[in-house]
Amino acid sequence: MKERLCPDPARLARAEPAPPASFVIFGAYGDLTKRLLIPALYNLSVAGLLAEGFEVIGVDHNERNDETYRQHLTEAMQGFVANQDGEFAADSLNSRAWGWLRDRLFYLTGDFEDPATYQRLGERLATVRQARGHGNCVFYLATAPRFFGSIVERLAEAGLMREQEGDFRRVVIEKPFGTDLASARALNAQILSLVEERQVFRIDHFLGKETVQNILALRFANGIFEPLWRREHIDHVQITAAETVGVEGRGRFYETTGALRDMVPNHMMQLLAMTAMEAPSNFGADAVRAEKAKVVQAIRPLSPEELARDLVRGQYDAGMLRGAPVPGYRQEPNVAPDSGTETYVAMKLQIDNWRWAGVPFYIRTGKRLAARWTEIAIQFKPAPYTMFRETPVDCMTPNLMVLHIQPNEGISLALSAKQPGPALHLADVRMDFRYADWFKAEPSTGYETLLYDVLIGDASLFQRADNVEAGWAAVQPMLASPPAIEHYAAGSEGPAGAEALLARDGRQWLKLA
Repeated sequence: MKERLCPDPARLARAEPAPPASFVIFGAYGDLTKRLLIPALYNLSVAGLLAEGFEVIGVDHNERNDETYRQHLTEAMQGFVANQDGEFAADSLNSRAWGWLRDRLFYLTGDFEDPATYQRLGERLATVRQARGHGNCVFYLATAPRFFGSIVERLAEAGLMREQEGDFRRVVIEKPFGTDLASARALNAQILSLVEERQVFRIDHFLGKETVQNILALRFANGIFEPLWRREHIDHVQITAAETVGVEGRGRFYETTGALRDMVPNHMMQLLAMTAMEAPSNFGADAVRAEKAKVVQAIRPLSPEELARDLVRGQYDAGMLRGAPVPGYRQEPNVAPDSGTETYVAMKLQIDNWRWAGVPFYIRTGKRLAARWTEIAIQFKPAPYTMFRETPVDCMTPNLMVLHIQPNEGISLALSAKQPGPALHLADVRMDFRYADWFKAEPSTGYETLLYDVLIGDASLFQRADNVEAGWAAVQPMLASPPAIEHYAAGSEGPAGAEALLARDGRQWLKLA
């Protein structure tokens, strides 16, 4: 065998610090900033991936100053270390790394829709350029969705999105990007009339998970998988994103959103796209996002008859979770006592292209379920039974590959093997790969890779306008004619209709956890 010389993988894995930049967070006192963005920036500081010229400028309406903002976030970080319940899972706070970041936290009081706010922000950025020698800036919109368009408009009007002398200006927009297809198109049109597509980073934190990114490596860097990744060999695909939490005090927001709008056009469609897309010509942002858009655009819209049969909406009632009673959705604060908002959705989708014709994709996501569990399961077709006909083997168990995304990232593969003994008996066995066993995993919120990519200008893991609109187009018929709500007990696997959805096809969901 001819030896192939490959570059040193350790050298390839090392990343350089991102360019210096001002990181402006609109919604500086919001939950997202405290719980995810600042911990992610802290982890990048620990890794040495932020430049000396980096700083954070928080913008919000609260009357605060630099020191009170720093103290607020210091207390939050210390609280995360103490309770270990959230996404930030560090055992201790690195005083050097936190001190470095803390000294670079600044605060600006302002109304998001007041032009004077942007004038003061512009003056601040001009001072940074003079003092630090750069005008690079990332504007992160960690706000309510109703402010997305107006903030970009105010930034553009103030000249803050204009790039000059080699500096970059980028805007990061959180989900939900629109509430339906029409609003997503309108928001895209508004934003792209003000800035260029390359300046817009529509973020989906699911794509920061290592296993999600590893889908492309698994498929396209391993010769044994890609030839089998098609309708001739795959029976069906299951994509699950289950949560144990309820609406967590966000009843007012959730009442107008629901699980379908909140999860499917973005998170679930991105997982589907990574699983089903064709190989891009290269791993540049445009090539990857073009293939993702194509496969989502190929999803067959559900007809009225299919909506009644292949879409399930559920809402959690009171139940038991981890041995403790929890209230039903209608008993949550700011939720209508007769609410018809779904907290669970399951569906069967078909992709009308050459690779996937006839292969059903089953998707489910919901709150207050039995386990916090996100995975993609690839069920292969069973091997022919012919040669085992004269043996005690009753049936051939199909091979199953599961990509575990959270809480424990890894990949498992179920195989059939002969049991020891004189007779030919088959047993199911499993091969497991866990990231924690092979790689030293640093604490991560899932945002670190994405924030670093924004700073270096790599948009591969971010949604382009056509990606967003394709996701909403697939969901739009479900919003127009949704089926009735079913109820399920908190702590269960979901409504009975979801089990019936697969049972009609002679299949069943994998158990949560």
